[in-house]
Amino acid sequence: MSALGLRFHAMTLRVLFPLLITSALHAEDAESLFVRRVWPLFQEKCLACHGNDEKKIKADYDMRTLESATKGGESGSTALVPGKPEESPLYLASTRQHEDWEPMPPKEADQLKPEQLVWIKEWIAGGAPWPDEAKRNSIAKASADKWSAEDGITVKVKGALTPEWANRRYKPEALWAYQPVKKPVLSAQSSVHPVDALLAVKNPASEADARTLIRRATFDLTGLPPTPEEVAAFESDWSDVSDRSDAWLRLINRLLDSPHYGERMARHWLDVVRYADSSGFANDYERGNAWRYRDYVVRSFNADKPFDQFIVEQIAGDEMQPNDPEKLIATGFLRMGPWELTGMEVAKVARQRFLDDVTNSVGETFLAHSLQCARCHDHKFDPVPTHDYYSIQACFATTQLTEREAPFLKSENTSGFEEKKYLEARRAEHLAVLKTLDEKLLQNASKWFAEKKIDPAKWNAAVAQAKKSGGKNAKKGFSDIFGAARQILTKQGVPEDQYPPKLVGFEPQDFGNERVARKGLERLKWEMERYEPYAFSVYNGVTIPMVNVYQPLRMPGDPMKNGELEQTAILGGGDPFSPTTKVKPGVLSVLGSIEFPEAVEGRRSALAKWIASKDNPLTARVLANRLWEAVFGLGLVRTTEEFGSQGEPPTHPELLDWLAGWFMDHGWDVKALHRLYHEALGGISQVKQRRNRGPVRGDSDGRLSGQHGRLLNKRARRI
Repeated sequence: MSALGLRFHAMTLRVLFPLLITSALHAEDAESLFVRRVWPLFQEKCLACHGNDEKKIKADYDMRTLESATKGGESGSTALVPGKPEESPLYLASTRQHEDWEPMPPKEADQLKPEQLVWIKEWIAGGAPWPDEAKRNSIAKASADKWSAEDGITVKVKGALTPEWANRRYKPEALWAYQPVKKPVLSAQSSVHPVDALLAVKNPASEADARTLIRRATFDLTGLPPTPEEVAAFESDWSDVSDRSDAWLRLINRLLDSPHYGERMARHWLDVVRYADSSGFANDYERGNAWRYRDYVVRSFNADKPFDQFIVEQIAGDEMQPNDPEKLIATGFLRMGPWELTGMEVAKVARQRFLDDVTNSVGETFLAHSLQCARCHDHKFDPVPTHDYYSIQACFATTQLTEREAPFLKSENTSGFEEKKYLEARRAEHLAVLKTLDEKLLQNASKWFAEKKIDPAKWNAAVAQAKKSGGKNAKKGFSDIFGAARQILTKQGVPEDQYPPKLVGFEPQDFGNERVARKGLERLKWEMERYEPYAFSVYNGVTIPMVNVYQPLRMPGDPMKNGELEQTAILGGGDPFSPTTKVKPGVLSVLGSIEFPEAVEGRRSALAKWIASKDNPLTARVLANRLWEAVFGLGLVRTTEEFGSQGEPPTHPELLDWLAGWFMDHGWDVKALHRLYHEALGGISQVKQRRNRGPVRGDSDGRLSGQHGRLLNKRARRI
């Protein structure tokens, strides 16, 4: 056999199997086991080497029939002894624990799972019945309903690549993240805060002291240690037992109002959205104006911008308010992936790399789903078909990269812009080097004509023409008269051997100086963007043909001209040159569907609103969990960026849903959720909070009143 499996110790076999096999199965049950489990297992894991190709059967062992499977292979030993699994090499080799038989499947990474070994053992112990195809079909048909219920439930999705995948079944517990948020109903009379009640920790640690609490809260909310004066003041407040609730609230509110709060939250967020100040790859160009997106994130958290609005602005701010600099800056989120296009790369590949990155980033950031797993095939574990991957990607098919004009805001920090003069000085140095080298090339050209005894008349005329026009690279700030003259003669059809070659007469240091100066000017162009009123952003339009990108991108006069209006299709193997079925913009079909506009504009807005909808069960859960991880070190779902079946289920599902529901009920207020977590940490009543801060957004009826316990206070870790 060859295929999937799992190594486990011989002790496991000795302990586990006797419990599972108390007696031989009845013949009828053994037949059903063969049809349902064993034969599909053989087909999937064994027959590739032992039966599918009669001419390439390995070890002369054929598993297509009972007769051939019993006979064995080149060893000459009987492989299958009905009723006696411990005497059947077919089973013994599969356990990978028997010294006389080569482990099967051969690759350790492909070992059979424990339950699969149990199937084989039970089937052999039951007499190893092997019904023919007709009977197998009859048994399968008669048991279809029963087996389906036991195997799990089907999930309706759109556009699976195979019927088998579309009809596969999932255990209900693996689909928890796709179920609607169901906020538990808690007793209004309870004296225990919902966080305490839903955690239900029976053995909390000892109560934290005042110094520990203020250090914990200050690090959590600002990323900075408290000053000695702040510690002393809080310890004094905390010493009054009757005023501890107020003391803790004053502390938390002060920290939430600190400008460092936004900086702290931005650190978490920028890690999630793959923020970088340069573009990666070989050239690694400076993202001169990426800082504006970074500062936008800081401002948004400090201003307590509703999280649903925060989502929509980052995905579709330019579609919402194209004349608002803040909204253009927000779309920098879409630009944070790696980007490079040189003359040595195919533009279509670079473009697809951007689309793949932004599609997966939207999934990981807001939905905690690694969508790239479905780029080449239907997702192996989650109900996410390849069709859905490209449907979400279709929302970005008309999204183009650009640096858009966006006047600086009063809230933006431009105090360091005097540094621009140092960049200008470096630029002047590079230009001086190139001017000197150009003059040297012209001198070397004269020597070349003299050595070759060629009439320089045409060359001199071309040089004069180049000087008159300003040179080949006048727009880049340097003349390059030598290069311009060569270009003129080339266009005139003058043979190449009649004018000087490129970089004629250069010495080794000249080559190096020329390369450094030219590359330096390229990089300075990107760096100096920092001081220009442009936003690292996007626009909607056709995809313009490009050979390379050495300069920041600017919006064309007409975004719908001189390019291709992309039509998204499922790519065979993820290859941009292998399009198959065309798809329209869409969302994860396991969560339903929405209407998308036919027009170029509005696709991203529709996607963003779906992500930020209360009907989407993922988004609020994901943020509530991210924030829990930031405060307490581990998320309620420990795999913070993976809510699929390959992640971990929530340790406290009811608590997670209560928090997600609470968050949405309170207007997606991040500070309010942060305050809630720290009130639980300090053991504060919601009544106290409302008295000191006024009504909580979305809680005008006072539904959240109740007394916190000291559960999380007692669990506060020392810092």
